[in-house]
Amino acid sequence: MKELGGGMVAIACGSMAGVLPTSATHSPAPPPLATPSPFSFSVASTRWSSRPSIYISSLFLRFLALIFSFASALALAVPSPKKTTGKGDSSFGDYPELLYSFIVTILAFVYSAYQLFKGVSDIVYRGILISDMASDYLSFILDQLAGYLLISSSSMTVLAIQQRRQDTLWKAAVISVTMSFAAFVVIAICALLSGYKLCKRIIW
Repeated sequence: MKELGGGMVAIACGSMAGVLPTSATHSPAPPPLATPSPFSFSVASTRWSSRPSIYISSLFLRFLALIFSFASALALAVPSPKKTTGKGDSSFGDYPELLYSFIVTILAFVYSAYQLFKGVSDIVYRGILISDMASDYLSFILDQLAGYLLISSSSMTVLAIQQRRQDTLWKAAVISVTMSFAAFVVIAICALLSGYKLCKRIIW
């Protein structure tokens, strides 16, 4: 009996020893928790945060260019000429330099209004007017052209101011050239931003 009981205990222990490892090996291990990398979130957040900031800055600069160019043209057009001599009234249309400056500021106003409208449309409806690639090339070229026209008209207006006496038209020309030069500075910054976006598109 003792030998029979010892054999049964040995068989039971052997069966338990055989069951435990198999159950341990076949039990599914819990999947490891995926730890997100901080670099992925930082890169994505930087990409999405930097893109709207460039567009918003460009829109703000376009709005400033719109205001400055409009103020420059308005300064020449609004003042009513007064009779200072017996020869009649003097107007900015009588001076080619001032007339050229007025036409250039009107063109800069129209161009800034187009860029402002296009920028708002691109934020609301992406690429509804023109594709991004064509827009970058066009903006880079037209910004430089508008800046050149503004600085040339401002230099010609300065020459006209130096040749005139101090009257109503002289004061209007001073205000106009100040606003025109401010518009040139803003459009020059816009040209830098356009060049940055264009280089980024070509390189990447």
